[in-house]
Amino acid sequence: MAAMISLHAFAQQQWTLKDCIDYALQNNITLKQAQLSKQSVTEDRRQSQASLLPSLTANTNQSLGYSPWTENTTVDKSYYSGTYSINASWTVWNGNKNRNTLKQSKLSEQQAERYAEETANTIQEKIAQLFVQILYQSETIIVNQQSLEASKKNEERGQQMLEVGKMSKADLAQLTAQRATDEYNLVSAESSLANYKLQLKQLLEITDDRPFDIAIPTTSDQQALGVIPSLASVYEQALLIRPEIKYTELALQSSDLEVKMAKAGYMPTVSVTGGVGTNTSSRSSNSWGSQFKTNFDANVGVGVSVPLFDNRKNKTAVNKAKIKHEQALLDQLDEQKQLYSTIEGLWLDAQTNQQKFRSAQLSVESEQQSYDLLSEQFQLGLKNIVELLNGKTNLLKAQQNKLQSKYTTILNQQLLRFYQGEVMSI
Repeated sequence: MAAMISLHAFAQQQWTLKDCIDYALQNNITLKQAQLSKQSVTEDRRQSQASLLPSLTANTNQSLGYSPWTENTTVDKSYYSGTYSINASWTVWNGNKNRNTLKQSKLSEQQAERYAEETANTIQEKIAQLFVQILYQSETIIVNQQSLEASKKNEERGQQMLEVGKMSKADLAQLTAQRATDEYNLVSAESSLANYKLQLKQLLEITDDRPFDIAIPTTSDQQALGVIPSLASVYEQALLIRPEIKYTELALQSSDLEVKMAKAGYMPTVSVTGGVGTNTSSRSSNSWGSQFKTNFDANVGVGVSVPLFDNRKNKTAVNKAKIKHEQALLDQLDEQKQLYSTIEGLWLDAQTNQQKFRSAQLSVESEQQSYDLLSEQFQLGLKNIVELLNGKTNLLKAQQNKLQSKYTTILNQQLLRFYQGEVMSI
């Protein structure tokens, strides 16, 4: 399956967000480690389940003996003997400790599964963050390219004005410096884009040198202006489905069982044992088969163990189990608090940046009109170089603010819906 996803992704050369998530869920090493841990806990659960059954062992011992000073001359000094036995034991009752141990093992198995799900969620969130950063940087590059083209045109116009005596060399130097600054900003944006792509590639555990690029979706301005889910609805749904919350619930149930298991130390233990056995010896005049039959014996017994004085071991175990139960309660409350804090931060960022985006849209339109007018007036010699550069700087800043607020809003919207159980899609 992983190979098919890999071949499909590389064949199309451009990765969508879904491609990245699907590939990571199949290949990420951290997630694989979590899944292996879950398999290990499953083996522990199977062991606890098998512990409820009787144990059965078969034993045999073959030995050679030598008695050099035996007084019985009719007996060989060297002899051979063997013993054979089958023994069984079964703990009938130990205060239900064995059954509670099985229940706790099942809870541990579910906890391991929830932890693997939490790891998968964390990886998906990181992928979404890097993916949106790549989208942001890609559009930033376009803005910087446009800004550089404008700077080149201004520099060319300045050169023409210098030749006819309408501009000083100092003013032309400022236009040249602005062009150089825009070139630097473009290179910086391209470097940031390459770095984010590298981080995403590493997160996907892709180590070869094949080309890696993402498919740029159409992220319209309307997407950033979409409805933001309410804080209460996201939190209520997250409490029901988030694996980290379910993990603490399972931990609390496990601590309840641990208290019961500790109290079982005060209870008697009842066990049943039984066995059959025989032995043979070469010193006997009877045949091996006859000895095997005549020496055969069987036994069965019931054992009861009652704790009387254990140097406070049981009381300490019970008290520590109760403390662990209280800690599990606090861990659950703390996890719920952290979840609310995370969701509240995402919701507040989404609300704030959506408002910023609305303002940035108007600001870009205004600054664009202002810069277009300044450019025309500069061409006619009605505006000086300082006014032109200030107008260009203001436009570039407004465009960057718009992009930043746009993609921050989109990311937070996606994460909020992800916390509600929806699939992230950009």
